[in-house]
This record gives sequence, structure tokens and C-alpha cells, in this order.
Amino acid sequence: MGVTQRPTIKTVAARAGVGRTTVSRVLNGSPLVSDEARAAVQAAITELGYVPNSVARSLVTSRTDSIALVIPESESRLGSEPYFSAVIRGVSNGLVGTQLQLLLTLVRDQREKDQLTRFLTARRVDGVLLVSVHRDDPLPDLLEKLGLPTVLAGRRSPDEPLNHVHSDNVGGACEAVRHLLERGRNRIATIAGPLDMDVGDSRLLGWRDALREAGHRAGDELVAPADFTEQGGRTAMRALLERSPRLDAVFAASDVMAAGALAELRRQGRRVPDDVAVVGFDDSIIARHTDPPLTSVRQPIEKIGRTITELLLQEIEKPGSARHNVVLPTSLVVRDSS
Repeated sequence: MGVTQRPTIKTVAARAGVGRTTVSRVLNGSPLVSDEARAAVQAAITELGYVPNSVARSLVTSRTDSIALVIPESESRLGSEPYFSAVIRGVSNGLVGTQLQLLLTLVRDQREKDQLTRFLTARRVDGVLLVSVHRDDPLPDLLEKLGLPTVLAGRRSPDEPLNHVHSDNVGGACEAVRHLLERGRNRIATIAGPLDMDVGDSRLLGWRDALREAGHRAGDELVAPADFTEQGGRTAMRALLERSPRLDAVFAASDVMAAGALAELRRQGRRVPDDVAVVGFDDSIIARHTDPPLTSVRQPIEKIGRTITELLLQEIEKPGSARHNVVLPTSLVVRDSS
């Protein structure tokens, strides 16, 4: 059986249907390439798993002394969601005492995704931290193919092969629902997170598990998925009240969505917690400033940021070391909303 040849600029050019000069220009970030040619070359690089020879030669001997924190979300999400700022603080704390620079990268559209792909393919960072992972995001697969040290905050599925750190999302959601059951609530709805994210799936699973464990029905009419935004929480709460006007409690998969739910309940004249109890998830600063203050599942967000950084530093120092899957515990903080 023959040895599989490492892809070269020539094979990339052939796959993309362009000349080798064009491939070189794309690799070097030259503007003298059409968008169509650049897209074709980038697709070929990804498909073939091509790593430039100069990069391959330098892997053992040199480093960039920088890592990328990649957040595939908009500036509005970054600014309005306390989760991200807490992760960034944790990452910064994890880098104290090192010489590494942190590059914060938002990926908001396909152009920025292509630009990031070129940047990472050229090995311009020593490793990548990836936050807010969606199931169909091709970036983790690319990073694995490139052999670039990578750690995820979250995971794509329970079978995630890359190093990752996440909270006990199932257990935290279970604890939230058990708390509501203990308070005598018996028609408990949920505002779920995005179902293309494991965090959304896992918190929904925790809600279902706790209800079924208590002998309650976990019907689909009590589930309204949203997008981790305040407006999403408002809209989901409105839909739940239309479908199940007799509901007496809501578990929201984030504090931001819970704040939206509180606003909608107030608009519709429902008293919290007298008529409807509300529990969120994160125990962010938002939970302490809602009216009434929000009961919430505390997850150690800064510790997530610090832990993914520590794991990445280990991977950079010892490439190919054992894979890590770290699950951090959660706890329930009870306030007036429940």
C-alpha cells in the first residue's frame, strides 16, 4: 500500500481550479485575488487539510506567542450577555504570568469566517479557545484537521472529541425544576436555549428529567425555544402563556431570557412569584437586579474561562497529550422570583 502524500500547493490549485500563484496569494492574504477564487482555494485547503510547508517546518522551532479566543456571535450579543465578559475575565486570569497575547475574534458572517480560516490555516496563533459552540459549526473540525491546539467552552454533543469544559447543565436544570416542584408548582414550563447547541439541549433534558422523575408530564406545549436574548425570552414567554395560560412556573435557560420573561409576565398582569415563579440560569449580575430578584442556577463562568486556558497551555506545551472533558458543578441561588 502506498504512502499517502501530503497535499501541496499544486494539489490545492488543481482542486480549486486556479493557478499556484493564486493559491500563494490567498495563503499570504494578498488582496489581488477575486472573492470567487479565494473561496475556491479556501474550500480546497479545508477539504484537503493542507498545511503550508513553511508552517509545517516551523511548528517545532517557533511560536507566535499568541492565542485566539473565538466567539462566533455579534457585538450586540457580546455586549448584552454577561456570560461572555465573565469568560474573557477567566481567560485573562489564566494567562497571568505567561508571555502570551490574547486575540479576541468575533465571527459574525461568512466573510469573517473565511478570513479566520485563512488566519488559522497559516498557524498565526499557537492555539484556539472557542466559545459558544453550535452543532453545525465547521470550525472545530478544521482546527482538529490542522492539528492546532484547541479547547472548547461547551461542546457540540456528548461525543465531543476535542478538549472541552462545560458546566453541569443537565444537573443544574434538574435542581432548578426540583426547587419549583418543592414550592408546590405543578405546571412548569421552560424557555429553552437554541436547540442547535448542546447547552440548549442539555438544559432542556434536565427540565424533562426532573418533571418525569416527579411523575409530571413534560409536554411540548410547555417548551418554547429561544436564542439567549431578552427579546427571545419575551417572545417565548408570550407563546407559553398563549398555549398554557394556567402555567405557574417557568425555568429559563439563561438569566437574560428570564429577564425577558419577567417583563412579559408583568405586561400581562401576572405577579411573580405569586402567579408564576421564575428561575434562570447563570446567576449573572442580571439576576440581582431584576424585579423581583431572580432565583438562578449559578455556573462558574470565570472558572470555565480559566480552565479552558489552562488546558490550552498544557496542550501547547505537550501536543497530543490526553484529551480532557471537564464538567464543573452548579448550584442554585434562591431569591424572590421563586
